[in-house]
Amino acid sequence: MEITISETRSIDIQQIVHLYKANKWSAAEKPNELYNALINSHTLISAWNNQQLIGLGNAISDGHLVVYYPHLLVHPDYHGQGIGQRIVSKMQEKYGEFHMQMLTADGKAIDFYKKVGFKRAGETAPMWIYKGNEH
Repeated sequence: MEITISETRSIDIQQIVHLYKANKWSAAEKPNELYNALINSHTLISAWNNQQLIGLGNAISDGHLVVYYPHLLVHPDYHGQGIGQRIVSKMQEKYGEFHMQMLTADGKAIDFYKKVGFKRAGETAPMWIYKGNEH
């Protein structure tokens, strides 16, 4: 098995929805909006096992100073194989020197992000208006 990680501009919508459903992310319920959000991201990194999409991460950025990472997910069958770390590493190649890199993490994701170098931002509290129900 050879896993490839690369910057992407085009992914089949069905593969995206399959990946999100496998991770029980509610964004899968809005496939067209999800697809457009990902394809129009500043950066979209994808992970592949041959022709199968097994992971992705995206970035929203001003391109100079600040980047926000809204999504990073790996198909559950591939958890624990370093794929998420490789996606983060690819993002760091592009955004590692930026003044501020931000994300919101919960549950098991908190330990993962700490492991790859993120830390709590002072006394900040994540806040949102959220339409999903998995958090």
